[in-house]
Amino acid sequence: MPPPIAYQPASERYKIHPYVRCGQSGLLLPRLALGLWQNFGDTYPLANSRALLRRAFDLGITHFDLANNYGPPPGAAETNFGRIFREDFTLWRDELIVSSKAGYDMWPGPYGNWGSRKHVLASLDQSLLRTGLEYFDIFYSHRPDPDTPLAETMGALDHAVRTGKALYAGLSNYSADQTREAAGILRELGTPCLIHQPRYNLFDRRAETSGLFATLTHEGIGCIVFSPLAQGLLTNRYLHGTPADSRVASGSVFLRPDQLDPAKIDQARRLNVLAEARGQSLAQMAVTWVLRQPAVTTVLIGASKTTQIEELCQAPAFPVLSDVELAAIDKIVQPA
Repeated sequence: MPPPIAYQPASERYKIHPYVRCGQSGLLLPRLALGLWQNFGDTYPLANSRALLRRAFDLGITHFDLANNYGPPPGAAETNFGRIFREDFTLWRDELIVSSKAGYDMWPGPYGNWGSRKHVLASLDQSLLRTGLEYFDIFYSHRPDPDTPLAETMGALDHAVRTGKALYAGLSNYSADQTREAAGILRELGTPCLIHQPRYNLFDRRAETSGLFATLTHEGIGCIVFSPLAQGLLTNRYLHGTPADSRVASGSVFLRPDQLDPAKIDQARRLNVLAEARGQSLAQMAVTWVLRQPAVTTVLIGASKTTQIEELCQAPAFPVLSDVELAAIDKIVQPA
């Protein structure tokens, strides 16, 4: 018998956060989702991870995003999420969207990586075991495999849905052409592609300029953007030096000192002036900017503190950026 659940979510949680339809599906997703990429491994206190998940749900964030390799070490985020889920969220499983992915290096040998049917389905089973879930709401191919036929990878996603181990299929890091082909295969198999997860922010606009957003709109696929704050560059963290508790100072592999480009820091400072004129933080404006894109369903945020979740949850309520403001932003960060 599971232990008694002490956590009681906020009764007003569905009055705080907007929800929108994902592509041409019947699924409504919150405008913000919580990613468990960097702050849910074994190097972080479990109590802090628990606080982040609780606060997010209290604010109406129903979507938690995982992958098999999230940690450190790989797999730890799923294991830690599984423990917190069992102790806190079991009664609210049907109110949650939990996603995971396969496609990055997970175990030794030729089957622990990429997009073969063997890897995708074995990884799916391992992820379900680590989390203790019976199914994932969304299961992704985390990246395209250059050596495996796309039909094989998409067939594995279709199998995951048909066997009830996933409710929807998704893609991540696929190009516009790859997405178009993959979506066609899935459609023929009878498991339409629900959602795509690309990187997109003020400093990295490839999803927009490469035609990916246009493809998603044409195919009726939703979009959940990751790295909207450019690993913290689009916050006030580095505007006046490197804080001792920042990712860079802690030796994170996701943001290294050499990535603190003085030109980008200068751009961030100038963007911050625009944000302050709107009554926003820089991070909030960066999220507002991403949400302006019609193809974007959800913005995937990361957080190490509950106050960061609270700050970003206010972003959808701010007025949309005007044409004048967008032109001023593009003058600071000129699009490619």
